[in-house]
Amino acid sequence: MQIAEISKAIEWQADHADLNGAPCTARIVRSLHAVMQTDTATGRRIAGWAGLSLKDAMPLRMAGGLHHLVLSGADTRLNRVYSGALSDQDQIDQLVIELVQKFDAQLLPWLDGPPQTNEAGRSASIMSGLLWLSGQLGARFELFELGASAGVLTMLDRYHFDLGGVEVGPIGSPMQIKPEWRGNPPPNNPVEIVSVKGCDVAPINLADPDAALRLKSYVWPEVADRMERIDAAITLAAQKAPDVVQQDAGEFVAQMLASEQPSGVTRVMFHSIMWQYMPAETQQAITNAMETAGASASRDQPLAWVSLETDPATFRHELNVRYWPGGGQSVCLSHAHPHGAWVEWSGA
Repeated sequence: MQIAEISKAIEWQADHADLNGAPCTARIVRSLHAVMQTDTATGRRIAGWAGLSLKDAMPLRMAGGLHHLVLSGADTRLNRVYSGALSDQDQIDQLVIELVQKFDAQLLPWLDGPPQTNEAGRSASIMSGLLWLSGQLGARFELFELGASAGVLTMLDRYHFDLGGVEVGPIGSPMQIKPEWRGNPPPNNPVEIVSVKGCDVAPINLADPDAALRLKSYVWPEVADRMERIDAAITLAAQKAPDVVQQDAGEFVAQMLASEQPSGVTRVMFHSIMWQYMPAETQQAITNAMETAGASASRDQPLAWVSLETDPATFRHELNVRYWPGGGQSVCLSHAHPHGAWVEWSGA
């Protein structure tokens, strides 16, 4: 989706944060209207943003940089906004202008790349998709994730899930995933994850405190349980680092599809809220590779594609599954809150 006017894109992003339970972040985003008017490198870059689209998530890049000032201790004045103590938009605008003027050189690089919201809550949708797939193709899976960022979702075999009463995974895990469940529960089928690997063009190392703090900076601060999930992911990564390689997604898919597949194990590509950030040609190359591999799939060596992505027509975050053999048609199983607060199951 392309929004020609930068001010309208900022307002859309603020409204989106409001609708998803982050009114304080929405106020920070709205302050970018004022930042654009400042004589700062950051303000000029925002005002002159070329080819602005929602794909860029430019307002969230800056929201992450501003949050980082608080988390790093560089300047904690925005805590008054994040706590709700300061809600007057004019006063917030003035505060953010002061911060941009003071930390202009420090904030400017945050505009260089899209936010990395490696949200463990989204794993509820991925796991429910695997529960459903188990009934179609069998219980054993080897997984590979696109846009894995810090590899938070590649550790889903170590999480404990309560999905509408269906429990999966080690009960004593520091990562407890229990979204509000709407509709019927997913099928209570067995799931065994044989292996899981991820790729990212710029992976984040959770063992690096600075990198972990950057990841936290993209989390909307008024949603405390999201911060707790990042801390749980850091704990699990310290026990065993996630397997994430630095690689282009298209190359990674080709490599994974070319590797030897064990008999009786379903190979699954999955991703969540990242497809929109890839170039159209990469999207098409991955689709072609999966469909070509799917044409050769068998009952002994099945293939599946599980995605939690935004429908550009409705802006709903939908869980879609394709699998081979089985025709490769896309089946929508549920839609969910973008950060996993709730899942509404519709089944197939």
